[in-house]
Formats: sequence, structure tokens, C-alpha cells
Amino acid sequence: MRIGVPKEIKTDEYRVALTPAGARELIQRGHEVLVESTAGEGSAFADEQYERAGARLVSVDEAWGQADLVLKVKEPIEPEYSQLRDGLVLFTYLHIAADEPLTRALVDSGITAVAYETVETEDHRLPLLAPMSEIAGRLAPQAAAHFLEKPLGGRGVLLAGTPGVQPGHVVVLGGGIVGYNAAIIALGLGARVTLLERSIDRMRHLDEILSGRVSLLMSSSLEVEQTIAHADVVIGAVLIPGARAPKLISRAMLSDMQPGAVIVDVAIDQGGCIETAHPTTHSDPVYEVDGVIHYCVANMPGGVPVTSTKSLTNATLPYVEAIADHGLADAVGRDPSLGHGVNVLDGKITHEAVADAHGLEYTPLADVLPLAPV
Repeated sequence: MRIGVPKEIKTDEYRVALTPAGARELIQRGHEVLVESTAGEGSAFADEQYERAGARLVSVDEAWGQADLVLKVKEPIEPEYSQLRDGLVLFTYLHIAADEPLTRALVDSGITAVAYETVETEDHRLPLLAPMSEIAGRLAPQAAAHFLEKPLGGRGVLLAGTPGVQPGHVVVLGGGIVGYNAAIIALGLGARVTLLERSIDRMRHLDEILSGRVSLLMSSSLEVEQTIAHADVVIGAVLIPGARAPKLISRAMLSDMQPGAVIVDVAIDQGGCIETAHPTTHSDPVYEVDGVIHYCVANMPGGVPVTSTKSLTNATLPYVEAIADHGLADAVGRDPSLGHGVNVLDGKITHEAVADAHGLEYTPLADVLPLAPV
């Protein structure tokens, strides 16, 4: 199979979908890898490294137009819509439940769009979302600590506190991979941490692995409202796979928060879990609403691309190899988890949460791809 790796063109996106090591693995399996020139520079991978691995350097049009399978990191943006075509398989983070124009562009093009973030195993793990969730979770307290500084508009609180001065208070909404990693780093920074979660079983697990160092509360609208009122930092870390994030904090709640408190909405790719959240970039990461600082960078792991690119390739490569070796239909038949990743195929939306988000028709994957499991 011919695999294309175009350069990411979204603002402040420095990752690349495939490392030279990953390219070499695919080439050794008999596949051809086309990498757009300079695609890896943001992640410290020079063109020469891809060439030494056996990849061919090409233009952007060749990376898209000559490939059977295109690997990306972020969803296509409008200038790339013209590259979408029937017969092409696109494998990337899509987050299309929060992006109707892209959803319609994918449907209209006839492309097969497979989303990293909705690949789901039988035990409900999200193996391709997990590495970036880990990184985003670990970055969130770090970013919040920075913007808590008074010259940057924050409250002027040091999360670690000092002897005789209480440490800052970090509230984490959601106890999944993002929330767990955010809590770990917040604890490492010396903060007091409260985590709100809806699953009692998950809270029991978190209590065990965090050795009781985090205050765990059952999440409800009243509990959220009361808890964030005393927070220096709030980290939104909720996820419904493939669907828009639920709004846990309304604008009215902001008036009860402390002036200069910082909200980090890690769920912004899925529409955000804060009513007042809208996507920002690494170049312009924050804005203020009602005295509260909002950090809503839509590609947080893109700020540490050397780490992120390696972590992403480690996770995606087995799935890429399966698609390249067997074709998508047989790969899905061999591994049902990959089938959950297929969001659009043959002009039809095959992920129910995406269809529901936009009020569009849903078609079960098994109706379009007969080899896929029901």
C-alpha cells in the first residue's frame, strides 16, 4: 500500500503523523511511504532521516494525491478539503462531532475517514486517544500554574504554596486518563487536588492508586458549582467517545469563581465542557470571561511535539500496519476495535454519536462494510 504523510498546517501544530522509525517499519513490510518535505521538522525529524528510512520525499499534492492511505495528526482544515476524495482512507484525529463543516466535507467527498479518538477496544479503552490524553493531562496543570501568575492576569497564587501558606487548589472534572494525569502533575506541583467523577468504581480505583492524596467527590451540577467556587485552577477533563462534551460549567457559575482563577478546558476538541470555552492556539492561548482566565488550546500536545509524535506513532503503528497489510475491510474484520474508528464511509456517517451531534442520518458500519462485525 502507498501511505502518504502530509505536513500539518493547522496553526501552531508541530507534530507529524509518522516518525522515521515508523516509516522504516512500514517499508520493511513492503509498503511505500510518501512524506511531504519538511513534514517532520517541527518534531525534530529532518527530511534526511525519512530518506534514510527509505521514505520518498514529495510535495503536498503528491502526499495526498498518490496515496491509498493518508496519515495525519489533526483533522483536515478548509484548505485541505479539496484533497479529500473517493477511494482514499484518512487516519487521523477527527473530532467531527464538534465540526459540522468538516463532517459534511468528509461525507460529500466519499472518503473513508477513520478517527484515532474513537478506536475502542472491547473493554472500552481508547488506545489511540490515550497517549495524547496523557500528555494533555500532564500539560494542563503546568499551563495553569503559568497563567496563575499575576502579570499574566492570574490570581497570583503559587500552586505549591510555601511553609505557612496554603497551596493552591486544583479542581479536576473527570477521572479518566486526562483527569488522572492532571491530578498526578498537580500533586507533583504541590497543589491541593479535588477530583469530581461520576463512576463510583472509578473513584475507588483512583483512591487506591493515588493513595488517598486526592479528594474524590461524586460529580453533580451542584457539587461542581460549589467546588469550583473555591478553586484556583479548574481542569475540564470529561469525555464521551466521539460525541460533543457535556457542558459542566455555565457562564453563570463563573461569577462565583475567584477573580483570576484559571480554567483549562482539555475537552475543547470535542466542543468543550465549559459554556464560555472556544478554541485557542499556542500563539494566543488565553482569554478572560467574567474575571476568569480561559486556556482552551485545541492541540495541547502539539506544544511538545518531540514527545507527542513519538508517543502517537507508538500507539498508531500497529493499526496502520493492519490497514496497510490487509486493507481496511479485512483489518476491521480482524480487529473490531478499529471498526469503532470508522466515522465516515461511502458518503455515510457510520458513528452514531457523530450523526446525533449534527442531526444527520446514521448508517451502521456493518451495512456499508460487510466484513465489519455487527
